[in-house]
Amino acid sequence: MPFTFKTVPSILFETGAASRLGEIIKGRMRRPMVVTDKFLVDSGLITPALESLRKAGATPAVFSGVAADPPAPIVRKAVAAAREAKADGVIGFGGGSSMDTAKVVAVLMNSAQSLEDIYGTGKVKGGRAPLVLLPTTAGTGSEVTDIAVITTEDEQKMGVVSDELFADSAILDASLTLALPRAVTAATGIDAMVHAIEAYTSKLRKNPVSDALAREALKLLAANIVKACEAPGDLAAREAMLLGAMLAGQAFANAPVAAVHAMAYPIGALFHVAHGLSNALMLATVLRFNCDAAAPLYAELGDVIGANATGGYTERAGAFIDALAAISAATGVEQRLSQVGISPNDLPRMAEDAMKITRLLQNNPREMRYEDALRLYGEAL
Repeated sequence: MPFTFKTVPSILFETGAASRLGEIIKGRMRRPMVVTDKFLVDSGLITPALESLRKAGATPAVFSGVAADPPAPIVRKAVAAAREAKADGVIGFGGGSSMDTAKVVAVLMNSAQSLEDIYGTGKVKGGRAPLVLLPTTAGTGSEVTDIAVITTEDEQKMGVVSDELFADSAILDASLTLALPRAVTAATGIDAMVHAIEAYTSKLRKNPVSDALAREALKLLAANIVKACEAPGDLAAREAMLLGAMLAGQAFANAPVAAVHAMAYPIGALFHVAHGLSNALMLATVLRFNCDAAAPLYAELGDVIGANATGGYTERAGAFIDALAAISAATGVEQRLSQVGISPNDLPRMAEDAMKITRLLQNNPREMRYEDALRLYGEAL
């Protein structure tokens, strides 16, 4: 079976690495634009990294205006800030939104292309500035993917997919995740679990390497997510979550996600629900819909997380989905769309918007139509 597997060229997994960032990247950039959010600046979490950069002789500029599900206007402001600072590289420091914004800044800051020009797959022309990514959540895996998701002015989620978005380096420091609130730990962790599950069942580009990464990712995440929620200072659990999220990111960067994500996007775009929570709200419902096509694969994943079911593929797949639902409930995240303010009147618009995300729906193991999406939103309400 022919396949291609791509990932970032350098990964450093080291608790405490952020405090010696300057030493790690010395010689790669002297005027880095650090793309982050206001909370990380105000909380001081980013301070040791900035001090390390200055101690190593760099002069960092900081753009701290990143918002969740990065809106296009804010991404453009970040690009403008990098140009104004005459930055010679980009450091993304934060959750998926900061890292996605940093990726786009790195490809546009020295380019004549506009943001709209690069929406889609393979639309980036030319190179990009040096790019280093440090995640502060264990969820998106954005530090090792070639994807950035931007929210347009008309509240559509648009993907930028290109090899140029692979960073030069991903630096994973679990100490940066110790301060995460329970809700964020839960939502981002479930997001990573969805990445692993959908990569393992991806219709078009599933391959042996992505499969191996997805299995190991799901094993780590399922075994540690509740522990990380209940004992936030448990460094071993945090390291396992961060590693699992990264492995899941590598998996879905090569075997893309599908209908869970496609149905989650309108929830985030229209109701400003965190991406990970949006995925959690649709996970079990979509997996049950997919069972006719994906039961053997779900049964295999059930074995990975210890669902310990017997019987045929259908019974084992059902036990896997039930186990995932139990994990989700144990983290404390909301379980129904109605809990995040969604009403029956909202469902037709959501289903219409989900159907536009063909980039992801084409990967789903079972074809999904508008009527299916509308029914599934209703079941999740």
